[in-house]
Amino acid sequence: MTDLRTQIFRLWFRWSRPMTMGARAIVENADGKVLLVRHTYTKGLYLPGGGVEHGETVQDTMRKELREEAGLELTAPAQQGRVYSNHRIMRNDHVVLFRVSADSWTQTGTPNGREISELVWCDPLAPPEDATPATMRRLAEAFSNAEISDYW
Repeated sequence: MTDLRTQIFRLWFRWSRPMTMGARAIVENADGKVLLVRHTYTKGLYLPGGGVEHGETVQDTMRKELREEAGLELTAPAQQGRVYSNHRIMRNDHVVLFRVSADSWTQTGTPNGREISELVWCDPLAPPEDATPATMRRLAEAFSNAEISDYW
């Protein structure tokens, strides 16, 4: 009976308090520019990344998303940065932000054209106007000493 009760409690807990997590990356190139991606299914420019799937670590997710969205392979570990709450968008969602230096990746493929319509390398201090507000905030935090938020 105890095992059944524990299983029911875990199921209820997961249903009532599900948590999701995503991974995004600030990828720099040798010219000091950062990578933004334009998705085919939504407006704006984003830092590359995506949701952590069952069985993946956030590092796995970040590597997979860079490969799928931009055709990049890491040649060295990325620097893990802050964990942000994204509950304004989705209840109990969190985003882990990584930093990928210019000397820790190589271009090995092309973007997944079904998901990504454009790769944009931009000055991190002057991102394009259609970069999302969260993208602009993360770049300001990383490159211009803006106040760091706990919220994505």
